[in-house]
Amino acid sequence: MATSSAQTQSPVKKAAKIGVFTLIIMNIVAVVSLRGLPAEAEYGVSSAFYYILAAVVFLIPVSLVAAELAAMFPYQQGGMFRWVGEAYGDKVGFLGIWLQWIESTIWYPTVLTFGAVSLAFIGMDHIYDAHLAANKYYTIIVVLAIYWIATFISLKGMGWVGKVSKIGGIVGTIIPVCLLVVCGIIYLATGGQSQMDWHGRFIPDFSNFDNVVLAVSIFLFYAGMEMSGIHVREIKNPTVNYPKAVIIGALATVAIFVLGTYALGVIIPAKDINLVQSLLVGFDNYFSVLHIKWLAPVIAIALAFGVLAGVLTWVAGPSKGVFAVGQAGYLPKFFQKTNKNGVQKNILYVQGLIVTFLAFIMVLMPSVQSFYQILSQLTCILYLIAYLLMFASSIKLRYSMKNAPRPYRLGKSGNGVMWLIAGVGFLGSALAFVFSFFPPSQIQMGSNAVWFSVLIAGTICFVVLPFIILHFKKASWNAMGNEFVPFHWDNSSSAAQSRLKAAEEFAAENSDNPDAAKFVDYAKGSDK
Repeated sequence: MATSSAQTQSPVKKAAKIGVFTLIIMNIVAVVSLRGLPAEAEYGVSSAFYYILAAVVFLIPVSLVAAELAAMFPYQQGGMFRWVGEAYGDKVGFLGIWLQWIESTIWYPTVLTFGAVSLAFIGMDHIYDAHLAANKYYTIIVVLAIYWIATFISLKGMGWVGKVSKIGGIVGTIIPVCLLVVCGIIYLATGGQSQMDWHGRFIPDFSNFDNVVLAVSIFLFYAGMEMSGIHVREIKNPTVNYPKAVIIGALATVAIFVLGTYALGVIIPAKDINLVQSLLVGFDNYFSVLHIKWLAPVIAIALAFGVLAGVLTWVAGPSKGVFAVGQAGYLPKFFQKTNKNGVQKNILYVQGLIVTFLAFIMVLMPSVQSFYQILSQLTCILYLIAYLLMFASSIKLRYSMKNAPRPYRLGKSGNGVMWLIAGVGFLGSALAFVFSFFPPSQIQMGSNAVWFSVLIAGTICFVVLPFIILHFKKASWNAMGNEFVPFHWDNSSSAAQSRLKAAEEFAAENSDNPDAAKFVDYAKGSDK
């Protein structure tokens, strides 16, 4: 905890403020991982349908709901913990942020596998590069190296995180996908033969259940747009800039995925697509045809840098939400400690040990690709539970905190628009949750029994674990003078005073924001 740590450590530095452009890039980087393009390129023209459908029933609802919730709590830390906890109590709120944190922790080896593959293609002998990329021991070394670099950068504070994420997002995600699309256009314009059947069906054949199962993983591609809400207290003018950054980021995300997937499908036949390596192979094929093969190592390094930026955004995100849980007195003091930059150091170290353990489990799987897929599915399942809680909370708060200031509000009056958008998001997440348990036939997983056992046991374990932690909660975990702003349903006089003080500090820091005074007035009164 920042306050208690300050008693024995150097004073905590004032957190750097995040501007709207940096926040837009952080949102894009948090959501967009070019590693997902090969999975959808298999579907050819219909891949755009999947992207658009998932955007309508998932990405757009997530973005709009998160925008309202973050603007509603601009000076209260916690992100998912705050949003769900205000609606359904602290225990369910803990479950929400726990799932967001644990799924991101499990997710790191999957996205970092893509970073390892990118670095493997720095060499000019791509037959050797492909063999190196498939080597599990090489993958483990690179995965851990990139992850711990991201962790040490996170320990430097949000100023460093924002800068590296912004540069990495531009260099490692936005520029590469733009280059991929430009190469595709030049290739077709100069008479290149497209490997994609442009006369195929735009609306896919839903009778093929296996295709639906693999395609539903696109929901995980779009996950994370709400994650920057954890940093709401470090955002400049959050009631205005956060909704703006989320909506612009969502639109850019859809464009990147659709155009990038089409460009990849143009150069690689669907039957030859490999979920781990095909993006680099696609770039290599374009560069060979266009006689610019010298760019291959450059783009490989850029993509690895993009992975670092994406992981950095996540390392600094959900772990901070868990830190807010600790500040509220729900975790042992070990998890409440910070360094001189106010960063949750012990949580990051524990997270790193878990990631390291998962990376070594990789050697037990039939292949890197099977490890990649089963962890991706587990992260999807856990995250979707958190999203179900978030959508349900957004509706509940319209009634339990009906008079609270909402600088960004879905619908000018009434709750119909919120019911529609959050309802669509809830149903879409529920559907994806069910489909995520089915193994994709396109990947050799070895044993269906192992697949189902890992997913079911993993889901049950991670959902139950936070309640076990709370069962052993001790009074000593609470510290005097902690910085956590109490939930609105805490009616004690001390809680009311803490909320009012935090609201007044927020209003003083954002005196040019006409909505800031409304939060002070709300903190003084009640929600009657």
